[in-house]
Amino acid sequence: MSDETPQAGDLLVRIGAIVFLVGALATLVTVLPLFLGTKPLPWEFYWVSMLMGAGFLIAGAGVLRSVAAQRRQAEAAAPSPSGPPGT
Repeated sequence: MSDETPQAGDLLVRIGAIVFLVGALATLVTVLPLFLGTKPLPWEFYWVSMLMGAGFLIAGAGVLRSVAAQRRQAEAAAPSPSGPPGT
């Protein structure tokens, strides 16, 4: 285990990765009958394949949330200017 503290978007990235992998597995299972020359799977399997894109979007939202949190931390840590330069 890591001793790092979890960041703002870490959970979304992990959930997105899991959803993406489920969708990728469903895509492989859906395409497999085409190569084997067997009867195609029911249409529900094609809908499960769309989880791949949904997982990608969820993980992207987690990355954007993490970036926003890091930007807020950097702005809070930066020293505020005391006045306009040259005065």
